[in-house]
Amino acid sequence: MAEPGVEKKKRVVIIGGGVGGSLLCKTLQKHRDFDFTLIDPKEYFEITWARLRSMVEPSFAKRSVINHHEYLQGASIITSDANGIEDAEVSTTEGRLISYDYLVIATGHMGSKCVTRTEKLREYEADNEKIKSSESILIIGGGPTGVELAGEIAVDFPTKKVKLVHKGSRLLEFIDEKASKKVLDWLTIKKVEVILGQSVDLTSRSDDNTYKTSDGETIMADCHFKCTSDPIASSWLKDSILKDSLTDSGRLMVDANLRVKGFDNIFAIGDITDIAELKQGYLAQKHALVVAKNLVVLINGGNEGNMVKYTPASPMAIVSLGRKEAVAQISCVTMIGRIPGMLKSKDLFVGKTRKLLGLKA
Repeated sequence: MAEPGVEKKKRVVIIGGGVGGSLLCKTLQKHRDFDFTLIDPKEYFEITWARLRSMVEPSFAKRSVINHHEYLQGASIITSDANGIEDAEVSTTEGRLISYDYLVIATGHMGSKCVTRTEKLREYEADNEKIKSSESILIIGGGPTGVELAGEIAVDFPTKKVKLVHKGSRLLEFIDEKASKKVLDWLTIKKVEVILGQSVDLTSRSDDNTYKTSDGETIMADCHFKCTSDPIASSWLKDSILKDSLTDSGRLMVDANLRVKGFDNIFAIGDITDIAELKQGYLAQKHALVVAKNLVVLINGGNEGNMVKYTPASPMAIVSLGRKEAVAQISCVTMIGRIPGMLKSKDLFVGKTRKLLGLKA
């Protein structure tokens, strides 16, 4: 209860402790003018672009899977799913009601079912054991996740027979055709068999480890990894006050200040937004910093005209190809090999991300 004559601090609630939500919380923790609460279904933040390296090297995950309390010491953190939003309250699946003056939605995509860091680390150990014990491996999906996993396995386990099946006409369809072709050639040199224009029906898997593709082709593999996109984590919003702010694809419409359209005190960041740009982790971090500045302006009673506007980013992508190489597309320039690999592949920006959270690199 606030003391007489002392104005009660404004309450900020952040839903989602992923790439954007974690950095937003860390940034807000520096300000004493308001209180914030993080609501997240898991106890940890994961540097998502390090996942594929963690599958071939489980010890790598010890730096990239971080308990929220490690970088948010003393913060209010609720481990639960949010399942409803009203005008000034968020409800959780465990029956709690959390009041807010300002709200930020940062739920991104549906993710892992692991709740604790220990569970997540064990999951990577299990994935690694599955890779090591298999002679043949099927990867389903030729986006950045599938391509990076194929690259990690091909480099660390060159004797494994790896097949990658992608329903699109080319790999990495979000970058230009020249870059896609270079990646296909790189994988082919590494003896990864790539099958394009087909999908795999996982329900068709038989006891003798055979899979059927959409064209009726039979694939033999000791194990498989599904590397297609997870759904946007927004279905729970369809019965909330934000239901009319969702696009048909389940993303939240935001204005230039990253406020959800139709609301002055609700923001959205990261993959859940309808911003016309590639959905990438470093852009979610940029969203977080913009929203942090705008919250400070609003909470300190500043003029809304002083709020920061977010400018959608120009296309840029770096996809790792094992530990030393990568493919990069920056505007219209495409590179593949050791030079772009020096930018990302060795450490996958893990040290840089840890520094942003105030942790040792």
